Amino acid sequence: MTSTYKSPWIDDEIVALREMATKFFEAELMPHQERFAAQKSVDRDFWRKAGDLGLLCASIPEEYGGGGGTLAHDFALFDVQYGLGDTAFGNMVHSGLVAHYILAYGSEEQKKRWLPGMATGDLVGAIAMTEPGAGSDLKALRSTAVRDGGDFVVNGQKTFISNGKHADLVIVVAKTDPSAGAKGISLIVVETADAPGYEVGRLLDKVGMKGQDTAELSFVDVRVPAANLLGAENAGFGYLMKQLAHERLVVAVCAAAATEAAVALTVQYTKDRKAFGGALFDMQNTRFVLADCATRAHVSRVFVDSCIERHLRGELDGPTASMAKAYTTEIQGEVVDSCVQLFGGYGYMLEYPIARMYADARVQRIYAGANEVMKELIARSL
Repeated sequence: MTSTYKSPWIDDEIVALREMATKFFEAELMPHQERFAAQKSVDRDFWRKAGDLGLLCASIPEEYGGGGGTLAHDFALFDVQYGLGDTAFGNMVHSGLVAHYILAYGSEEQKKRWLPGMATGDLVGAIAMTEPGAGSDLKALRSTAVRDGGDFVVNGQKTFISNGKHADLVIVVAKTDPSAGAKGISLIVVETADAPGYEVGRLLDKVGMKGQDTAELSFVDVRVPAANLLGAENAGFGYLMKQLAHERLVVAVCAAAATEAAVALTVQYTKDRKAFGGALFDMQNTRFVLADCATRAHVSRVFVDSCIERHLRGELDGPTASMAKAYTTEIQGEVVDSCVQLFGGYGYMLEYPIARMYADARVQRIYAGANEVMKELIARSL
C-alpha cells in the first residue's frame, strides 16, 4: 500500500510474471465475472489457456512439466488474482495445494503421470477433505477406502470441494483403518474420467465466491488401483498437518491482496464521489477511516511477506501460519466492511466490486481451518 514498500521476495523475474498474469487475467478472467458466477465455475477451457501461459504449477520442477520456479511464483500469481478481485479461478487449490501433495508424497511414476497434465490444464486437481459431518475436525471423517485385492474401494460423501465440477484428479482423504482414528487416514487419488460410482453432486450456491467451482462429491464403491495411494498407507493425517501450514499461508496471501485492493478501490471512489459540496475523501471521518484501513492492510502485507520469506527457507512453523491465516482474514473482513460503509448504498450493490469483495471475504475465516481452530493451535504453542 505504501509507495516506498516493496515485498522483499519479489525479484525482477516475479515482476515479469506478475505483469504477464495481470494482462491475462484482465483479458480472460475479469470480463467474464458475471457469466462465471451464473454458471458457478470458470470455463473448462480457461484452465488450458492458463496452462499455455505457464500460470499453472509454476513452482513445480520442469522435469514434471511445471514452471521450475519457487513457491514465490505461485504466491505472486495468487496475489495478482485476488488483487484484481477475482475468486472464481481455483488455481490456489490446483497449483498451490494438489500439485504439492503429489510432488511431496507421490512416487516418481505418479509425479510423471499427473503433474504434466496439471501444468497444461488438461487435468484439474481437487482435494476432498470436508464432509457433511466433518470440517475442521479431520479425525471425524467417515469416508473409507477398503483394500480389495489390488484396489481400494472408496465410499463416502464430500462437500465444499473446490474445483469439484471440473476435477480430473481428486485427492480423497479417507480412513483405510477406521479403528485407528487419525492414524488410520490415507490419501487416495481418484482419476474421475474412469471411475464408476463417482458422482459430482450439486454445484453449491454460496453467499460469495459465486464463480468458484464448489461441489458436493459422492463415492459409492469406487474402485481405485492401489497404485493411486499417495504416500504411505495410514500416514495421511501427518501429511495433512504438514501441508495445512502451506495452505493457511496461501489463504493469508489472498487475504492481504484482497484487503489492499479494497482500500485502493475505496480511496479512488471517495475521491471521485461528491457529497455536501466536496469530495467524500475530504471529510475528516473518511480520511481517518481510510488511514486506519491502509495501516491495517500494510501490517497484513508485511506479516505475510515475512511468512513467505520464512516459508521459502523452509522455516515457517504451523503456529505462525495459523497466526497469518487468522490475522489477515479477520483484517480483511473488518477493512472491507469499513470500505462498504464509505461506498454507502452503492457498496451494497453487487454491480460494484466492493460488494462482491464483502461477500467473498466472509468464508476466508472459515475454510482451511476455522479461525477459532487457528487460535487454539496458536495457544497450544505458547
